[in-house]
Amino acid sequence: MSATDRPSSVPFLDALPAATRQQLERLATTRDFPPGTRMFQEGTPHDDIHLIVAGHVRLEMFVPGRGRLPLLTLGPGDLVGWSPLFPGSTMTATAVALEPVRTLSLNGRGVADLCQSDHEVGYHVMRQIVRVLSNRLLATRLQLLDLFTDHQPSTGNPLDSEC
Repeated sequence: MSATDRPSSVPFLDALPAATRQQLERLATTRDFPPGTRMFQEGTPHDDIHLIVAGHVRLEMFVPGRGRLPLLTLGPGDLVGWSPLFPGSTMTATAVALEPVRTLSLNGRGVADLCQSDHEVGYHVMRQIVRVLSNRLLATRLQLLDLFTDHQPSTGNPLDSEC
């Protein structure tokens, strides 16, 4: 990808050192997904890691007896589809474009190979991936708390030992 093809701001890439960013940009292509398109399907292999440039994507999971349930909506600046970084793994959710979506898509195998061959690149990429996963874990915790709390007002402090 040339510098003129790259969207002006891609937070995942912008947080990386310039040399690492340039190496990843060589693996990137711009992709467009019409509304309703399944970008990838839960339980199947997928090749690309997508950095959302425009539009919104819904992540869904299949629950037996209930069908596909929405988990999270992602938008510009978010990463969707980290599983291709780990060859042989399958997608843990289904991603559906809610509106026209444009992504900067990175070949997962290419990124994994680059991380393996250049450990400095690997460190910076995995550090960004950990940030994404940490934010997703926090969002999941908050969803679970919302499901299992009785919604009574709390006067406690999260630093108190009783909380």
